[in-house]
Amino acid sequence: MDLTTVIGIIAGLIALIGGYLLDGGHLEGLFEVTSLLIVFGGTAAAVVISFPLKKLKTVPTALKYAFTSDQDDPDKLIAEISAMATTARREGVLALENVANQHNNAYLRSGLMMVVDGTDPELTKQILELEIDAVERMHEDQAKIFEAAGSYAPTMGIIGTVMGLVHVLSNLSDPGALGPSIAVAFTATLYGVVSANLLYLPIASKIKARCNERIRLMEMMLEGILSVQAGENPTLIQKKLQSFMFVGKPGGERVSNDAAQT
Repeated sequence: MDLTTVIGIIAGLIALIGGYLLDGGHLEGLFEVTSLLIVFGGTAAAVVISFPLKKLKTVPTALKYAFTSDQDDPDKLIAEISAMATTARREGVLALENVANQHNNAYLRSGLMMVVDGTDPELTKQILELEIDAVERMHEDQAKIFEAAGSYAPTMGIIGTVMGLVHVLSNLSDPGALGPSIAVAFTATLYGVVSANLLYLPIASKIKARCNERIRLMEMMLEGILSVQAGENPTLIQKKLQSFMFVGKPGGERVSNDAAQT
């Protein structure tokens, strides 16, 4: 579970609802079934219209990707690739077959098996780069779905508010109920803006951020696979691969410069 996503959503809701209550609002005033139906139902319908079924089927996977953290440990992968390079230099690349078949990372496993099978380095690189491009496009498509939802939700909120006001203005026989009725109508706008800026758009951003992390990890593995295939020194391979993962780490810039000098 990725706690940052969950904590962010909960903290946002607490801040919004808490501020409303501190200002003298009543909690029951925030919950209107009609507004919920219009905003969330209308947003879902607009998204379904906008994207083909094949892409919409990836939404559960995208949500799992945004709310969970199952990425491989980069440091562990670097150590494993370095160890594989040592084995390949001592015993030949064929000695990596058992290790490659048992590895739990499908991308690394696929690349190592191409090395073991004697695939041309340029062809190996081309195939693995195509896999990276496919992963990047998949996550971009997933993020676009939530970005679209984030753009539709506020509009659906305005539509819900207008519909509520039409209903209010068509029945002015009870002036005393006019204020509460208008307040209820504006809850639709509230739902639209909040859902867009606290759910849809942040989830799209999280998917993009996770995509960048995954792509960087795959690029690191690609470089490692090609380095193992070329028979490079394991120590130099380790330094080279560390340069891919220096972002956000103390001393990372120094590691990157060391790798560049080697």
